[in-house]
Amino acid sequence: MYQIGELAKACGINNDTLRFYEKNALLTPSHRSESGYRLYSEKDKDILQFILRAKHVGFTLAEIRELLSIEIDKANNACADVKTLVDRKLFDVENKLAELIRFQTSLKRLSNACCGGAESAEHCTILEALESDTDNVRHEHNHHVYDHYK
Repeated sequence: MYQIGELAKACGINNDTLRFYEKNALLTPSHRSESGYRLYSEKDKDILQFILRAKHVGFTLAEIRELLSIEIDKANNACADVKTLVDRKLFDVENKLAELIRFQTSLKRLSNACCGGAESAEHCTILEALESDTDNVRHEHNHHVYDHYK
C-alpha cells in the first residue's frame, strides 16, 4: 500500500495532481488507514499510470474517464468503442493542426508585409491589415508594395 506522497513520487507527480484526479473521479484510494490517510494499492498505481499515459497523448479528463470506464469493464465493451474515442480525438487534433497552420500562414503574411523599420507605426501595414475588413490590403511603405491578409 502507498500513502499519497509515496504514490505521487512513484509516478512522478505531486500530491496536488493526485488529489485533482481524485476530485475529478478518476481515481479513488482503495483504503483509509485508521488515522484517515489515503492508502493506494498496486491496482490504484496502475490506474494512475493509465491516466498519466492517456493525459500524455492528449486526452481530456472527460475522455480519460470514458477510457477508464471501458478499461474497468473490458468484457462488456468492444474494441470499436475504444477506437471510436481515439478516432474522435484524432479528428479533433487534425482540425486543430489545420487551424494552427492557417494561423501560421496568416501571421507569416502579416510579418512579411511589414518592413519592420524604425518609422512611426502610423502607416504600419500590419496594423492596417488588422484594421481592414477586406482580405487584401495594398500599401506602399518605404517605396515597396506589400500584399497582406487580415
